[in-house]
Amino acid sequence: MDAETAYRIIKGAIKAEKVVNMIAKENKLAFYVDTKANKNQIKEAVEVLYGVKVEKVNTLIDKKGKKAYVRLAPEFKASDIASELGVM
Repeated sequence: MDAETAYRIIKGAIKAEKVVNMIAKENKLAFYVDTKANKNQIKEAVEVLYGVKVEKVNTLIDKKGKKAYVRLAPEFKASDIASELGVM
């Protein structure tokens, strides 16, 4: 996957208190994603854009759109990525 396709899938980071708690306790990040993207595409897009290894992706569709909660592998810190994205 190239970066252009990855940017089409990942719309932006979710900035909320709940997400900050998830970053600290569960090593997870949260993103708004394309409604047509599946979990494998989301996983690959996050790995390409941020240079991390993703363990698991959970998705949720609500009135604001589709959200993806992404758990990173233990060797990567979600807090480092979150600070780059301006979430923390």
